[in-house]
Amino acid sequence: MKRLRRVKILATLGPASQETAVLKRLLEAGTDVFRINMSHTSHDTLRERVHTIRSLEKEFGRGIGILVDLQGPKLRVGQFADGGVDLTAGDRFVLDSNKEPGDVHRVHLPHPEILEALAPGHTILIDDGKLRLHVVEATSDRAVAVVDIGGRVSNRKGVSLPDTEIPVSAMTPKDRSDLDAALHVGVDWIAVSFVQRADDIAEVKKIVRGRAAVLAKIEKPQAIARLDEIMEISDALMVARGDLGVEMPVEKVPGLQKRITRMARRLGKPVVVATQMLESMITSPVPTRAEVSDVATAVFEGADAVMLSAESAAGQFPVEAVRTMNRIAEEVETDPLYHNVINAQRAAPEPTGADAIAVAARDVAETLDLKSVIAWTSSGSTALRIARERPQPPILALTPNLDTARRLSLVWGVHAVLTKDASDLDDMAKRACKFSNREGFSHEGDRVIIVAGVPFGTPGATNMLRIAFTGSEK
Repeated sequence: MKRLRRVKILATLGPASQETAVLKRLLEAGTDVFRINMSHTSHDTLRERVHTIRSLEKEFGRGIGILVDLQGPKLRVGQFADGGVDLTAGDRFVLDSNKEPGDVHRVHLPHPEILEALAPGHTILIDDGKLRLHVVEATSDRAVAVVDIGGRVSNRKGVSLPDTEIPVSAMTPKDRSDLDAALHVGVDWIAVSFVQRADDIAEVKKIVRGRAAVLAKIEKPQAIARLDEIMEISDALMVARGDLGVEMPVEKVPGLQKRITRMARRLGKPVVVATQMLESMITSPVPTRAEVSDVATAVFEGADAVMLSAESAAGQFPVEAVRTMNRIAEEVETDPLYHNVINAQRAAPEPTGADAIAVAARDVAETLDLKSVIAWTSSGSTALRIARERPQPPILALTPNLDTARRLSLVWGVHAVLTKDASDLDDMAKRACKFSNREGFSHEGDRVIIVAGVPFGTPGATNMLRIAFTGSEK
């Protein structure tokens, strides 16, 4: 299951990909991490899917990442007496605390904290932005709005509030229950939805206590305004372009994608580009040319991973979608321009020993045309720092921790192998060369570079480089 491709692929599981045989084909097609969306998954189904993936992990002989995506606070209008109404531009429409069924003049908004936060001038988007209203009057129990863009609104349609800071946690009671279930079955990544501030991530990390890594989904204007502090506390980022494109002008999303991708790389944190990447493949066996360019752009930018949502969860061609994404990525990464673009985005290293070692490893590997960069890593931090430099040779991470190997499946260019820690310097070099040959990154007589921390097994102690000749495994 060695990947020559550097960027990783996330595939969302759902009705189209729940059978073991399909999961196996998804892995063979190029999936590195499976995403389980708790908006549509029960705890029983979560346990079954994790069990299946772990069984496949043993069969394929490699760590497979599992990301659980928490639903977050979903805002919805209430019920209508006739199931829905048609609103016309210029109409006045009220959202209030009255639980009676709605009509063409008003509807219940079952979120009192939102009614209290709304103010004149705030925009209200309904049904993924298909309808747009702006508030003209607001009290603690009702908001009067004028319709800017009309259309039909029906029962329980979603509400987005780009101008309003929601005075609630990103964690709902459902999310807390789902998080407990996810941690109990041992998933590797927790994605937090509708993050507005760093405290939203801190709250989750306090519960997780290191049992999983925490990824912040960037999909609200409030998160963009506090991007630095959110990125600092998060273990990884996701450019969640669907909701981001609803709550912000769609023309701003490409620039934000580039900004977030480059900021994350500068910090040495994985970044995932997600939503509608191969949307047409939900119903078509081939993507549009624009979708191919979209995936290619994310790869050229140096994103750690690209993600499939409904394409693999509910589409008619889940395996073909992964296979297509894999082919696009492989083609981009062999393009002569690819390394020029990647190299142009390199940031200055932080003034730490680990960063200096990572930069040196990249320079030595590329200058001497070494076959692989091999990182002995306990926590995964050494492999992350090397991946930040985007070296041309593949990165082989050797770790004694299965959790680390699984989490690294999300990281650009890293191929993680589980093995016991090195006992001394000779053992470190000998086994690093053996694994490089065994995994197909080098052959007998090739040179590789080894990065490690001494004393062995000490997290964050990256302090040593060694060039070695690979020999026979016997």
